[in-house]
Amino acid sequence: MSPNKSETKKGVSKEMNLQQAADKLYEAEKKCCQIDMISAENPGMTIDDAYQIQLINVKRKLSEGEKLIGMKIGLTSKAMQKLLNVDVPDYGHLTDRMLVLEGETCHANQLIQPKVEGEVAFCLKETLKGPGLTTADVYAATDYVVPALEIVDSRIKNWKFKLADTIADNGSSARLVVGSRMTPIHEVDMRLTGMNFEKNGELLSSGTTAEVWGNPAAAVAWLANQLSVYGIELKKNSIVLAGALTAATPVVSGDFVTASFQGMGSVEVKFD
Repeated sequence: MSPNKSETKKGVSKEMNLQQAADKLYEAEKKCCQIDMISAENPGMTIDDAYQIQLINVKRKLSEGEKLIGMKIGLTSKAMQKLLNVDVPDYGHLTDRMLVLEGETCHANQLIQPKVEGEVAFCLKETLKGPGLTTADVYAATDYVVPALEIVDSRIKNWKFKLADTIADNGSSARLVVGSRMTPIHEVDMRLTGMNFEKNGELLSSGTTAEVWGNPAAAVAWLANQLSVYGIELKKNSIVLAGALTAATPVVSGDFVTASFQGMGSVEVKFD
């Protein structure tokens, strides 16, 4: 399906210029600047429009040499839904340019208004292709899980947007840090694993994996089933960020963030 043809899928508004909207978000990311809500300029904008816009920019980045390494699920926890005033999850694409290795610093000056959240990352040994997938399918396809940090960043002014805006903006994703401790999924209680989230040595929040749909694996199954609408699958050897356990925290240059997971180790990142 071509994301440039607004008539190709039910639910896409015919009057919206998807390419123009994608160009605005792409330029805002490149120039590290904020723009007005895409949805405000396009009152008829649908959720499908938003995913089509996201795909336009993903394809553009891949054509420029970036490599797709996985997907992220957003807005799965009640804390994040309340923070952004939404009631359903969304998703975005992860590329190699977004990966910050453990021990490296994240350059705050390359971001606009970054926030950080702690998540569980699923590393797949088998491809997941919906529809009809269950949590059991995710367990069977997962090689191991690791602690992770997602650094989110909105190109929309002041983090004030509608669901369609953050979807178009690749789920407001910017960077990710994946921990080095690999734990087989069957050794982790995905319903009750606790996480402590610290910034600059201070405990900011704590939560359990139950915050993510009762079990983060359920969120991964949801993602694989949703992606099937667009003919997309979760590839073998890819990473899936399953969603934040607690609300995201803003960061600036000089901040140091750590997420520690019970029985899974920790992951950290410093901003310069």
